[in-house]
Amino acid sequence: MATPVSNDSANSTLRRRRVVRFWTIKIVALVLFSVLLGVAYDWSAKRYYGPDRVAGFHSGLIHGAMMPAALPALLMGNDLPIYAPNNVGRGYNIGFILGINTCGTLFFGIAFWRPRNL
Repeated sequence: MATPVSNDSANSTLRRRRVVRFWTIKIVALVLFSVLLGVAYDWSAKRYYGPDRVAGFHSGLIHGAMMPAALPALLMGNDLPIYAPNNVGRGYNIGFILGINTCGTLFFGIAFWRPRNL
C-alpha cells in the first residue's frame, strides 16, 4: 500500500522547484547578459576608441556603459581599451560615470530581481 503524500510535503516540493527554477533563470540571464555585453564591447570598441577621435560627453556615456563589459570581453581573449585617453575632460568623465551607473543598474537589477510569488 502506498504511503499518502501529505499536503505539506507537496507544497515543500513545489516551493523547492520554484526556487531552483528561479535561480536557474537568474544565472542564465546574467550569463547571457554578460556575454552580450562582451560581444557588444568587442564590436563597439573598434569604432569608438580611435586615436584621432576626441571623446566628449556622449562618447563618455557610451564608454562608461561598455566598461562593465570589459571583463567578459577580456576573459574572451580580447585586449580592449576601457577609457579614452583623448577626451574633453569633465564632460567626458561625467558621461563615463553616468554610463557605468546605468549599466550597473541594469546588471544588478537583473541580479537582485525577485518575483513576487516566490
